Amino acid sequence: MLLDKNTQNNSANTLSHSTDARVMEGAKGDNPLIWPLLTLLKSSRQSWKVHHLASELQTKGLMHDLDPMPEKDLFKRNFLLMNALYELQDMLMPRQWLQVKAMEIQIFRIIPSNADVAHIRDGALREYYLDWSNYDASVNVVREMLESFWSSYQQFIGVNAQLMHKGHALKVFELDETATDKDIRKQWRKLALKWHPDRDDGDADKFREVCEAWQTLRDKSLVA
Repeated sequence: MLLDKNTQNNSANTLSHSTDARVMEGAKGDNPLIWPLLTLLKSSRQSWKVHHLASELQTKGLMHDLDPMPEKDLFKRNFLLMNALYELQDMLMPRQWLQVKAMEIQIFRIIPSNADVAHIRDGALREYYLDWSNYDASVNVVREMLESFWSSYQQFIGVNAQLMHKGHALKVFELDETATDKDIRKQWRKLALKWHPDRDDGDADKFREVCEAWQTLRDKSLVA
């Protein structure tokens, strides 16, 4: 049966949006705010407010000005933080629960009984902040922005500026030459979370080594 013109246009728009989202996903790499946020959240048993987290990151030189217009700058800062928080929430589950509310952000070692309900309830908001097309910036702008954030975080934790040999980087990631872009990205998140120094069994030296390996392998995964 032939589709009417409106249905065809809707299908085309949906396909276009889906394609743009995939392009943005491939361009963005990984939000480097995930890791300093984990450090801040682990440093206190008290809950945080979004603007307090932003101020703390700015004090450490890890949060930059993002737009000359104050209103847009505030929106983009909030978007970056919320994106990183929801990414971290998914990474910590099911062992820990990261409560993501604008005025009440906190990691719980024991998952609350209502965590599943909260996760479902916040689904639409989480999807919004995990969709980079809502950031209102081109693919190149998002990529350049995250490159800048990543460089600042590398300097902050003392990562060696000299690139690690690819073979050694793959060994650190416990992968071989057949590893796909998806494998690399998945292993990066797994190992970074495992060795983050603010985790109970974390190790600062191993975390730094994983970051150095990611710096070598990430160029390949950025074009996924």
